[in-house]
Amino acid sequence: MAADPSPTLPLASPTPATLLGSRHEALPAASLRRNAAWMLGGNTVYAGCQWAMLAVLAHVGTPAMVGQFVLALAVTTPVMAFFMLQLRVVQATDARRDYQFGDYLALRLATTAAALAVLVGIALAYGYRREAALVIVAAAISAGVDSLNDIVYGLLQQHEWMERIAQSLILKGAISLVALSTVVVATGSVFYGILAVAAVRGGILLCWDLRNAATLSGRVGGIGLRPRWRPRKLLAMAWLSLPLGITFMLIVLTINIPRYFVEHFGGEGWLGIYGALDYLGFAGTTVIMAVGESAVPRLAHYHASAQTAAFAILLAKLAAVGAAIGAAGVAVTLVAGRPLLAVLYGPMYAEHSNLLVWTMIAAALGYVAAMVGYGVTAARYFRIQIPLSLLAAAVTAVACWWLVPRAGLVGAALAAAATGVTQLLSRGAVIGCALSAPRAATLVWEGPQE
Repeated sequence: MAADPSPTLPLASPTPATLLGSRHEALPAASLRRNAAWMLGGNTVYAGCQWAMLAVLAHVGTPAMVGQFVLALAVTTPVMAFFMLQLRVVQATDARRDYQFGDYLALRLATTAAALAVLVGIALAYGYRREAALVIVAAAISAGVDSLNDIVYGLLQQHEWMERIAQSLILKGAISLVALSTVVVATGSVFYGILAVAAVRGGILLCWDLRNAATLSGRVGGIGLRPRWRPRKLLAMAWLSLPLGITFMLIVLTINIPRYFVEHFGGEGWLGIYGALDYLGFAGTTVIMAVGESAVPRLAHYHASAQTAAFAILLAKLAAVGAAIGAAGVAVTLVAGRPLLAVLYGPMYAEHSNLLVWTMIAAALGYVAAMVGYGVTAARYFRIQIPLSLLAAAVTAVACWWLVPRAGLVGAALAAAATGVTQLLSRGAVIGCALSAPRAATLVWEGPQE
C-alpha cells in the first residue's frame, strides 16, 4: 500500500482534556482509493485466514469435521445477521448524525444478548448431535464478540478511518488462525478451537478496537464511548434498522439454504466438501466488501445531495469491478481447478473440480448483485429490500428442493447461481427507480424510503 501524505491519528491514548472536548481537530479528508486499498488488504488477509481455518480442518481432520464447522456457521450467521440489524450500515450512512455512538452500542449489546439466547436454544432444542450442538454454541459466542467489533467498525467507517478497521481485521484473522490450528491439532476438537478463536477476538476488541475508538473520540470530540440506554431512541433506531436486519438475515439465510439441503440429503461429509469449495468464492467477496464498504458513504452523499450522475457513474464502476473479479475467478477454475483443489484441500476434494466451476459462476453473479446492493443501501431504500430478499430466498429454496436430490452438490451450486440472477435483476430495478425519482439537492434525509 502506498504511503499517504495526509497525517494519521496517533495511537497514544487520549488525555482527559481531549476526551472532554477541550480541543478538537477535524480528521483529514480520506482518499477513497486509499480506504479501498486498506480495506482490500484487511479483508483479503482476514478472508484468507478464515479459509485457512477450513483448510487446516480439511488436512488434519475429516470432511465430517469440516461439515461441523460449516454447519455451525450456517446456523449462527442468519440469526446473528438479524439481531445485528445492520447497525454498521446505518452508522456509516448517518450523515446527519441523528444518533450517537452510545445509542448504537447500547442497541448492539441488547441484540447480541438476545441472539446468543436464541442460538443456544436452537443448539439445544433442534436435535443436533451433542458434538455438533457444542460447536454451534462456540460459534455463537465467537459471532457475539464479532458483533461488538462490528459496531466499533461502524464508528470508524463513519469517519472514513478505514485503515484501523483493516488493521483490526488483519490481527483478528492471523491470531485466530494460529489459535484454532494450535488447539485443534492439540485436542482434535472443533469446539475447543472455535472457543479459542472467540477468546482471541475478545482480546482484540478490548486492546485494539476500543482503543482506536477512544483515540478517535479525543480527536474529533463529541463521541461518547459508553452505551446510552434511552428507550425511545433505541426503539426508534431499532425500527429504522429493522428492515436492514430482516434483509441481511434473508441474504445470509439465502446463502446458507443450499448448505441446509446438502446436509439434509448427504450429511456432514457432503456438507464439508460443498462448504470447502463454496468458500473459495469468498476470495472475491473480500474485494467486493473492501470496495463496496469504502464507497457506501460517498454513494450516500451523492444520493442525499441529488448528484444523480455521480451516483450512477460510481455504481457502474462498482458493478464493473464485480463482473471483472467474477470472470477472473471462473477462468482460473476452468484452467486449474483440479490441481488447485489438490493443493488446497487434498486429493479427495480435487475429484470435485466440476463443482468448483459452478460455485464460482454462482459467486460471480453474486459479486455484481452485491455491488448493486450497496447502491440500494446507500440510497436508503431499506424496506423494499425485504420483499426482494424474500424473493431470492424463495427462488433458492425451490431450486434446491428440485436440484439437490437430482444433481447432488452441483445442483446446490446451480441453485446458488439462480439466486444471483434473481438478486441482480431485482436490485437493478430498484436502482432504476432511485435514479429516475426526482430529488431536491439537500443533505438532509427524510428517513428511509419505501
